[in-house]
Amino acid sequence: MGITVRGGPVAEVVVEVPPVNALAVRDWHDLADALTGTGADPATRAVVLRAEGRGFNAGVDIKEMQRTDGHAALVGANRGCFAAFAAVYDCQVPVIAAVHGFCLGGGVGLAGNADIVVASDDAYFGLPEVDRGALGAATHLARLVPQHLMRAMVYTCRNVTARELHAFGSVLEVTTADKLRETALEVAGRIAGKDPHVIRRAKESLNGIDPVDVKRSYRFEQGFTFELNLLGAGDEHRERFLR
Repeated sequence: MGITVRGGPVAEVVVEVPPVNALAVRDWHDLADALTGTGADPATRAVVLRAEGRGFNAGVDIKEMQRTDGHAALVGANRGCFAAFAAVYDCQVPVIAAVHGFCLGGGVGLAGNADIVVASDDAYFGLPEVDRGALGAATHLARLVPQHLMRAMVYTCRNVTARELHAFGSVLEVTTADKLRETALEVAGRIAGKDPHVIRRAKESLNGIDPVDVKRSYRFEQGFTFELNLLGAGDEHRERFLR
């Protein structure tokens, strides 16, 4: 349970936090450490990021936030998400996100920062943040869908399916749930077969020409989440969600 690393040329970082892979503050930092450490290992040539359980990721653990006095859990979640999303983006080798079931909130941050996304045919993606009195990860959603759809998804909290994203080209392959891991490992294996020095420089160069600084952009979004929390909107919507 928690965050598991399986090393090798094609490494796997596996998230399993029952019941829905909603991550507590410590989990986000553990995930960031796992990705950073795995990518820094000279033996690693590609990383598959996947999850066990009902879905890929349900975002932050709202129950932890609501049972913690003051703003410590909110600040912790903000910093934890920032660290985990950045670790995907900065991982020294390509990261292939294998998404099944729900990919919501923080899950979009992880998948949106991945180099490649493969998904099962039951996968869907969304940002329910507005309904939770929060904002964030639109930076990463904008890497998955066109600008106007991204805005509609933020405002209305509607979801999109893996097949819709496949049509946009942001999901490389859609497969059945039982073949998702195999598909992700196959894609990662093709990358692992290349010259590892060239692949690492390719990752660095592609990040260097990215038109959006994803870390700065996401940090900007997080400021509005904290503002909403100070105004009471965040707490009100989180309590409504838990009822």
